Amino acid sequence: MQARNLIDLADMSRGDLEEIIRLAGMIRQNPAIFTDACHGKIMATLFYEPSTRTQMSFQTAMLRLGGKVIGFDDPSNASVAKGESLKDTIRVVSGYADLIVMRNPVEGSALAASLYSKSPIVNAGDGGHLHPTQTLTDLVTLWYEKGTLEGLTIGLCGDMKNGRTVHSLVKTLSKYKGNRFVMISTPQLQMPPYILEILQENGCAYSFADSLESAIADLDVLYMTRIQQERFASAEEYEAQKGVFVLDEAKMRLAKSDLVVLHPLPRVDEITVGVDEDPRAKYFEQAEYGMYARMALIITMLQSRRDAVPETPRWDDARCCQNPRCVTNTEPYVPHRFYEKGGKAVCRYCDSPLDA
Repeated sequence: MQARNLIDLADMSRGDLEEIIRLAGMIRQNPAIFTDACHGKIMATLFYEPSTRTQMSFQTAMLRLGGKVIGFDDPSNASVAKGESLKDTIRVVSGYADLIVMRNPVEGSALAASLYSKSPIVNAGDGGHLHPTQTLTDLVTLWYEKGTLEGLTIGLCGDMKNGRTVHSLVKTLSKYKGNRFVMISTPQLQMPPYILEILQENGCAYSFADSLESAIADLDVLYMTRIQQERFASAEEYEAQKGVFVLDEAKMRLAKSDLVVLHPLPRVDEITVGVDEDPRAKYFEQAEYGMYARMALIITMLQSRRDAVPETPRWDDARCCQNPRCVTNTEPYVPHRFYEKGGKAVCRYCDSPLDA
């Protein structure tokens, strides 16, 4: 693996991805072979917002590989509650751990952390921006449940705007030949423009739908997501959007016999419990695949570890990202960095256009 950190799956080549997918399958078939693969290694899990599956999946993965885990799952119990900056936390913890896995509600925080870390950083979710290891989980699941990552019609249902899991998934699967996306959402929760631009750049077909009933019959994969209350500015805005799309047994009767239903979990009310018994529902298997995917990732990243602290990049200029959820607006020392796309400056941390 060439990349030092995993901030975005775009950091990894297709060959690197497929190597990790194959390794995950090997671990799943022969777990005993890998019980000491990370003996003597320490992984830090820094979770600034709640998580069950992602945090426990990473911790279980490291323990099954013979390594050890440190970290926190509640920032109120860490020095961040005393006002410690992200930079200082990372500089200290990277002196203790061989690998850092971080979830933070601030967009671009994982990339910012990588500027100051002696150890590789894994992005376990940065606000509503990206969630690359969930996408790695999704790819492993699809590979072993569908037998391919190409030629699929993929329905994405729920919160496209704030759903970091769907952002990462679309970015990655749009690079595979013949994939088509159907985005099932309300107008208020549609996919961000930068994701649609990526689809266009990759020549990937996509369409929009406003109901599950109208779209489900054509799908090979249905990726359900919850409406995320924590991403809304008010309870009223959340209440207006929740419960709009619900997958139930009646809708499943309209679907293909080999449909695969995925969900990053947790679910609230968007999939009824009756669907759980349908053999096409793979979301609990998906969570288990995630452990094997993360075991493969940990092995791969520790093998390619580089200890040197990367040189902190200079500021491109004094312009400020206008996304209030961007790390550059919460950690003012982070150098402002932009890239050009379509003649516009785009924030390198959160992918927001400068003039948004």
